[in-house]
Amino acid sequence: MSEDARFFAFLKDRIGLDVASVGEAIIERAVRQRCNASHAQDSDAYWQLLNGSADEQQALIEAVIVPETWFFRYPESFATLGRLALARLAELSGVRPLRILSLPCSTGEEPYSIAMALFDAGIAPAQFKVDAMDISPLSIQRARRGVYGKNSFRGDQFGFRERYFQPVEDGYLLDERVRERVDFQSGNLLDPHMPLAQSAYDFVFCRNLLIYFDVPTQQLGFEALKRMTRDEGVLFIGPAEGSLLGRMGMSSIGIAQSFAFRRRDDTPAELPAAPFIWPNAEPSKAPIKPIVAAPARSPVRPAARPFASPTPVAASPLANAQGSDADALLQSMASLANEGKTADAKAACERYLKVYGPVAAVFYWLGLLSEVAGDAALAQGFYRKALYLQPQHPESLAQLAALLASQGDLAGARRLQERAARGVNKEGRSR
Repeated sequence: MSEDARFFAFLKDRIGLDVASVGEAIIERAVRQRCNASHAQDSDAYWQLLNGSADEQQALIEAVIVPETWFFRYPESFATLGRLALARLAELSGVRPLRILSLPCSTGEEPYSIAMALFDAGIAPAQFKVDAMDISPLSIQRARRGVYGKNSFRGDQFGFRERYFQPVEDGYLLDERVRERVDFQSGNLLDPHMPLAQSAYDFVFCRNLLIYFDVPTQQLGFEALKRMTRDEGVLFIGPAEGSLLGRMGMSSIGIAQSFAFRRRDDTPAELPAAPFIWPNAEPSKAPIKPIVAAPARSPVRPAARPFASPTPVAASPLANAQGSDADALLQSMASLANEGKTADAKAACERYLKVYGPVAAVFYWLGLLSEVAGDAALAQGFYRKALYLQPQHPESLAQLAALLASQGDLAGARRLQERAARGVNKEGRSR
């Protein structure tokens, strides 16, 4: 086994991470960081340290896991949760409170958003409880503290911050009434002995986790999620994971951009309209109306070459600091690919990831190059990674939709096409 492969295998065994989902460069960089931090002389010495130290094993996992979250990410899903929760409470008739799970919960923005959404829907504290789990004890520690900086607040309207936070010296402190509704614990979805694995929840949030697993591990993860979700419950996922759940016996509840799924044999009743305060708006008593999806179109397989330049995306902070060098490297990917120099184009992608970090455009290129090489499964993983970083990345949506259609997954292709159409319509309205 090569030096790098043994670290890949360790992360696959411990947290189910598929190296192809993030790229070898990212893991190699994390290993180098930990090797330097631990003063190991070389990779062999660090490998020995890693195998003999539980603390160092956790430190490497922490270095690989880079939290990317903020309050009310995918806001439509929280609006949907508020309505579903009111309907579910009416069915329970006071027998018990709602049980909700958020995993991986990262630094707490998602589970706290769940609690705030339920408060805004008019649900009393005694009527719900949120469990939150993450593999990172450091993230759990930050979440319990409840203090957040400006990176956790994105957008231009922060009505929820005015309602639930107070300014402190190093950011904003979340109200205790929200914090006390969430119980945090560290754990791993794939651990069969995890206490949560025996529980059943009314609502489960598990976003952008399955895309980092290979197919067998995705199946194991899905089976664990299914055990944790009640038969009549709802599972909220990431934008790139709908086709995965569609193949595993789940179906969308039919509310656009909620990314919410039920077991396929369920036939959910029409949701009642109910008051809900949008997280990025001032309180309003207007009922929420379901969003109607755009009409489905017949999937058409686009040509993989020549390669078009993807929509510009915001680079990482380091890329911004480097400016023209990062931009030039992005431009070179298209030129190399169009000249048929696929190996050089792939090397340029990997060089960008190593120096500047992950951005959607680079994973889009890696997906296209993998398609040209005939590796559809690898291409699919790269497109999903691009959509994790930028959910409305148009080229990745189009290519993944075409790829799913070519594999016979017409429902998954239509969902992606509808998402792309909504993004175009939204951009037009903004302009």
